[in-house]
Amino acid sequence: MDTHLITLREPRSPATEAYRVLRMNLDFTSLDRELKAFVVASPTAAGMESNLAANLAVVMAQGGQRVCLVDADLRRPNLHELFGVPQEPGVTTVLLKQTEEAPVTLAETAVPGLNLLPSGALPPNPADILGSNRMASLLAHLKETVDIVIFQAPPVIVAVDASVLAAQTDGLLLVVRAGHTRRDRVEQAKELLERFRVRLLGAVLTDAPDRGLFTTY
Repeated sequence: MDTHLITLREPRSPATEAYRVLRMNLDFTSLDRELKAFVVASPTAAGMESNLAANLAVVMAQGGQRVCLVDADLRRPNLHELFGVPQEPGVTTVLLKQTEEAPVTLAETAVPGLNLLPSGALPPNPADILGSNRMASLLAHLKETVDIVIFQAPPVIVAVDASVLAAQTDGLLLVVRAGHTRRDRVEQAKELLERFRVRLLGAVLTDAPDRGLFTTY
């Protein structure tokens, strides 16, 4: 298990508490509309989205939910490294199976209630795979199996993958890195998500100075 998972390394730290606050905020977004699956992505490559998705999945599982964390970054996946599990079988393994009835194998983690579906082998056409009917079937299966499904996806502007995937889910959580993500890139990502009719759940500011602002690490 990677030590970047601060929710496991320092469960009483302010950063871990910030993840719990984020979990609570997401709960509030589901008061009028159930939140069963959502995507975590940044406008551009920020290097924080995988840590945020992983740590958020941990605190959700610790809160009593059955969580499936899915590495849908079929270009530069790394969740299998964070959790110390093989990259295969994974998303592409499932989607390329010949039969729809083939079982979905999830990797167990050291966190009770949290399972991981790694990326699998990297395909030549990630966006096509994520927008396929088989991906929709996989999503439906996971939503029936667990309480919440969290997808990590490539940056919104860099590839269309995140928008294509998020359009099938209940929304997208945008990761903005202080001192790194430009304001115009955030606006560009927002416009792209609107074009795909993606529900924007909110934005999380990471690496912000501790000046009373909500900050996660």
